[in-house]
Amino acid sequence: MFPHNKKCLRCRGLKACRDEATAWLIIAIGIIATIAVRIVTVLMAIGPIYGKVAWYVGVVGFLIFFFYKYRMFDARAKLIDSKNLIERINRKDTLSDSDLEIISVILCNTRSSAERINFFFIFASSFVALIIALYFDFFR
Repeated sequence: MFPHNKKCLRCRGLKACRDEATAWLIIAIGIIATIAVRIVTVLMAIGPIYGKVAWYVGVVGFLIFFFYKYRMFDARAKLIDSKNLIERINRKDTLSDSDLEIISVILCNTRSSAERINFFFIFASSFVALIIALYFDFFR
């Protein structure tokens, strides 16, 4: 399987913090979708059918990626709400070990290396796509 995120080793919810194969698969789908959408302009210049295929691959990939991300976000939000964690923290209530484990897992998940790779890749590929699109539109 994949190595554990070393920053997560001290996490109380270690099992939940592991980068699982499913999460990496979804990240790969997101990266493929990002590339596909970013190269539509280039592929349209080569042949319209290639641009259309890239567009469909990108849109379907984003549907899968963001559906997964929404499910994860929604599950965390429901867990926070079901335990009234925000209100209890704001009141400075004493938190149980279970509450602290939930908070630890949520915080640990926000430090995910897969997420950081994904954000970097989206930013970098967007920048490259912008440069290429400017070239094709104005300098070619």
